[in-house]
Amino acid sequence: MSETVQTPEKKPAGMRPWLKVVLFTSLALNLAVAGVMIGAVVRFGPFDGGRPPRLDMVVGPYTHALSHRDRREIGERLRDDYRAARPSREQVRAEFAEVLTALRAKPYDGDKVEAILMRQMKIGTERQERGQHLLIERLEQMSDTERAEFADRLEEGLNRHRPFKPDRD
Repeated sequence: MSETVQTPEKKPAGMRPWLKVVLFTSLALNLAVAGVMIGAVVRFGPFDGGRPPRLDMVVGPYTHALSHRDRREIGERLRDDYRAARPSREQVRAEFAEVLTALRAKPYDGDKVEAILMRQMKIGTERQERGQHLLIERLEQMSDTERAEFADRLEEGLNRHRPFKPDRD
């Protein structure tokens, strides 16, 4: 007589449902904390206080003080201008390939790298100038009341940010 011994079937090893919930909650909390920290740095700037303000920190208050309609209209005009004159992706890639080649060249050709960087900066500067022109144009079109409201929003936005404190060495 042969006896057969039955062994219980093994369940596939998997994560227990409660452990999934704990891990998901932990991940969500970590992302929330990271988001708060990143948001603080974006809103108030880096905590070292020794850097010059970024361009968007200088231009940003003016942009935020515009009405939603004005901001949208200026943004659309700026995008249309940019789309009409922007280089293709292939041109951008070719320019960066040119920089990489110049950086690796022996002997190093600093003038060539500088010329490319200056071309790239010129594009950014032209776009910034166009944005300033559109802002000035809109300010000139505003009524006295609209301009006063803009000034109030600008002042309110400036007061929301911490005041500049020079480094004390």
